[in-house]
Amino acid sequence: MKVIHFITSIDKSSGGTTAYMQLLSAELKQLVDLVVVTGGSTHPVELKGVNVCFFDLSLVRWFKLEKEFRQLLEKEKPDIVHINGIWMPQSWLFQKVAQQKGIEIVLSPHGMLEPYILNRHPLKKKIALALYQQKALKRVHYFHATAQSELDQIRKLGFQQKAEIIPNGIELTPLKRKTEWKTVQNILFLSRVHPKKGIELLIDAVAQLKNPQLTVTIAGEGDLGYIETLKKLATQKKVDKQLNFIGAVYGNEKWELFKNTDLFILPTYSENFGIVVAEALATGLPVITTTGTPWQELETEKCGWWIDLSVDNLVQAISEAIHKDAIQLEEMGQRGRKLVENKYEIKAVALQMKEFYERIC
Repeated sequence: MKVIHFITSIDKSSGGTTAYMQLLSAELKQLVDLVVVTGGSTHPVELKGVNVCFFDLSLVRWFKLEKEFRQLLEKEKPDIVHINGIWMPQSWLFQKVAQQKGIEIVLSPHGMLEPYILNRHPLKKKIALALYQQKALKRVHYFHATAQSELDQIRKLGFQQKAEIIPNGIELTPLKRKTEWKTVQNILFLSRVHPKKGIELLIDAVAQLKNPQLTVTIAGEGDLGYIETLKKLATQKKVDKQLNFIGAVYGNEKWELFKNTDLFILPTYSENFGIVVAEALATGLPVITTTGTPWQELETEKCGWWIDLSVDNLVQAISEAIHKDAIQLEEMGQRGRKLVENKYEIKAVALQMKEFYERIC
C-alpha cells in the first residue's frame, strides 16, 4: 500500500504540522510505502529514510506545477493521498490532480477549521472559500481529526464525510524524564511565538501574581516584530526581569528545558491537538492549558489544569500550582507520563493510521 502525504512546508519554522510529519513519518514508513511531497524551504527538517519530493510551490508556476504533480502521481501510483492542512491553494491543486486520477483523498485540517482560525483574516478566508477551499473540502473522501472536538467542528461546518479520530503522537525514546520535583518557581512556555498562543495574557497574569521569585521562559520562533511587542509589554507591566525569551530550541536542548522546569503553560486560544502538551506530560511536568485545546484529560487524569482562557483563570491556576508541594507535583507528573505512554506514543498512533488506510483501501 502506497501513501503520499502532501504538506506545503516541512521547514523548521512551520510549527506543529512539521513536527507532526517528522514524528509520524518515522514510524509510518515502516508500515506503508510512504512518500512525502512538500515545498522547498531554507531549513527543512530531516525525514530520515523517507522518500521526500520537494517542489517549487510558487503560485506563478501554477500550470507548470499542475503538470509536475500529475507526472509525480503517474510515476508513484499511490493508493491514497493524504493532504495536511488547508487554505493554501497548492494543497487544493494536488488534491484536484489526485482526484482526477481516481485516488482516495484523506484530509487532516490540523486545527485550521477551528473558530479562532476562521475569525482571523476573515476576508482572506472568504475569498479562499469562494475560489477553491469550499470545493476542496466538499470533495474530500475522508477526514482525519486529532480529537473529538475537531471532528465536532468539522461536522458543525456541514461536512459529513467519513472520518477517523487519531491523536497526534510523540516519541518517548529521546525524552529526558524529570527525576526531581520542587515547588513551582520556573514556568515554561514552548511553542510558536504567535498572537494565537495567548502570551500577552500570560504576561498580564505574571504581573498580577506579584511574585518576584517566579520566572517564565518563552521558547519558540516567531515574528521578530511581535516578539519585540511582547518584550515591551513585559517592561510596561514591570515583569521584564522575570521573562526570558530564548528563541527556538530543538532536540536535547528542548528535553533538558522540559526536565529542568517546574510547570508548563500553553495559554492558547486554539489548538487542534497541542503536541507540546503531550511532550511536557511525558517528561513529567504538570500542565496548564486552555479549553481551546482538546486536553480535558488534564482534569480527568489529575495531571494539570484545563481552563477557559482569561487572565483571572491563569492567575488562579498558577496560584494553585505554586501552592502545591513537591510530592503533589511529582504525583501529577507521574500521572501525566502514564497518560501519554498509554495513549499518545507514536508507534501506536502510526499503527492506527495504517489501519485507517487499510479500511479505506
